Amino acid sequence: MAKVIVVTSGKGGVGKTTSTAAIGAALAQTGQNVVVIDFDVGLRNLDLVMGAERRVVFDFVNVIQGEAALSQALIKDKRVETLYILAASQTRDKDALTEEGVGKVIAELKEKFDWIICDSPAGIERGAKMAMHFADEAIIITNPEVSSVRDSDRIIGILDSTTDKAQRGEKIPKHLLITRYAASRASRGDMLNTDDILEILSIPLIGIIPESEDVLKASNLGSPITLSAPNSPAARAYSEAVKRLQGEKIEVTVPTDKKGFFDWLIGRNKS
Repeated sequence: MAKVIVVTSGKGGVGKTTSTAAIGAALAQTGQNVVVIDFDVGLRNLDLVMGAERRVVFDFVNVIQGEAALSQALIKDKRVETLYILAASQTRDKDALTEEGVGKVIAELKEKFDWIICDSPAGIERGAKMAMHFADEAIIITNPEVSSVRDSDRIIGILDSTTDKAQRGEKIPKHLLITRYAASRASRGDMLNTDDILEILSIPLIGIIPESEDVLKASNLGSPITLSAPNSPAARAYSEAVKRLQGEKIEVTVPTDKKGFFDWLIGRNKS
């Protein structure tokens, strides 16, 4: 049965789109049929991060408004056979995302895909609420900063009170993904440590992504990091998070600044 996952946060710039691309690609690499959807009408970026920006002819809003069939708007990834993207519109208003229209598209996607990953815009405006509304589960992205964690707490409240599941008296399973974690800064007290974040948000931790230049390089290349640098610490952390999302029991390890032999060997080969 298809599963709808929303990747969301309260604060912008925490890595939602990067994480959506990395998680979608990692899931598709296991042979699952995956579609990633951009809900950020007017400010779309997912197509850019996925390297599909020049292939967008029809978008999510075109499908909702009956101007194109879903098959015309879905873009197949160039690298992974089972990975697709549905881009957001750059020109329409957020009000174009109607509950009825989004629900109809999600229902059609459920017949074709195993995983539907919804990339939510930041905040609590219409695009974000529509991305969350039909979710079966949520991945909440936060940086180890007080403002980011506080805004994530607000998102948890919305997931528990305004979504389709909430209206039916059900709770959405929620997973916490911490991004841009720097062990040295956490040890100096310059950012929150994982225990602080978990105490505030009180939801299960699915992964910790270390701060890394590899993530930025992957976005600039138009390739999810789980495809472009699969052996990097950040890509490995995303891949382990995906295994936990699929139900595997893998202990979450807190990233450190200490380099192992393979990290040293990779760095030596790069130089």
